[in-house]
Amino acid sequence: MCNLIATVIAATALAAASAQAEIVLRDDTGRELKLSRPAERIVSLAPHVTELLFAAGAGERVVGAVAYSDYPDAARKLPRVGGYSNVDMEAVAALKPDLVIAWKSGNRDAHLDKLAALGIPVFMNEPRNLDDVARSLETIARLAGTDAAGRTAADAFRTRKGALAARFGQRPRVRMFYQIWDKPLMTINDEHLISDVIRLCGGENVFGRLTQLAPTIGVESVLAADPEVIVASGMGEARPEWLDNWKRWPKLAATARENLYFVPPELIQRHTPRILDGATTLCEQLEKARGKRPTGT
Repeated sequence: MCNLIATVIAATALAAASAQAEIVLRDDTGRELKLSRPAERIVSLAPHVTELLFAAGAGERVVGAVAYSDYPDAARKLPRVGGYSNVDMEAVAALKPDLVIAWKSGNRDAHLDKLAALGIPVFMNEPRNLDDVARSLETIARLAGTDAAGRTAADAFRTRKGALAARFGQRPRVRMFYQIWDKPLMTINDEHLISDVIRLCGGENVFGRLTQLAPTIGVESVLAADPEVIVASGMGEARPEWLDNWKRWPKLAATARENLYFVPPELIQRHTPRILDGATTLCEQLEKARGKRPTGT
């Protein structure tokens, strides 16, 4: 009888542990994902996802990543599986992942469909604002079984964001144009993550009401909007030469007041904790612009 009771207790404990280990989450597209246990072999299909994984304490579980997954330094050593828009499916399969974390806006649907056909669980990550970055840290940590580290990272992010909002959020508005590319001339609308950073700093995106997330515009539109500040990002750590092209229009407010600024793209265009580094830079630039205003404006 004692043996029977012990067996029942053991079975009950095992079932409880199994139920506790199972993970059921909805990804950023609303699709439900079930894992029988936390993922141990994760492939990242976007540089920002790789960075989020490490920030959430799951770096040791990442077995592969796409090109440009360059932060932190440990991410540079990971096996490559192509680029985020051109995934090497054979390389992914060879790594035998028990989870792939993809980027809905960057990865091709055809690649994601092939992964599903191979029976590899895929979780879609699609942050659109700063709050989503904190939530992504917690969600990714849940998938990897590093919940405590994820919560700590998310809490630190929210605290730092709150401090920036308290310092700059209620400052006088600064009308600005954010340039993400030169030829063609491109910007972002208010739905873009960068616009959330602009709002955090007390800025106003002059092209925020456009319908496309990253629309192409004309020089004439910028001249008509006459932004007080122009900020560019480009593709690398160096300030893009095309930012100085705006000096051709000396009557443009941003040019006349020497408010042509640069923020490294990896600090403001990636959906990771480092975006608050970029936010700090942008907030300080907008504050500098406020200080250049003529008296009485």
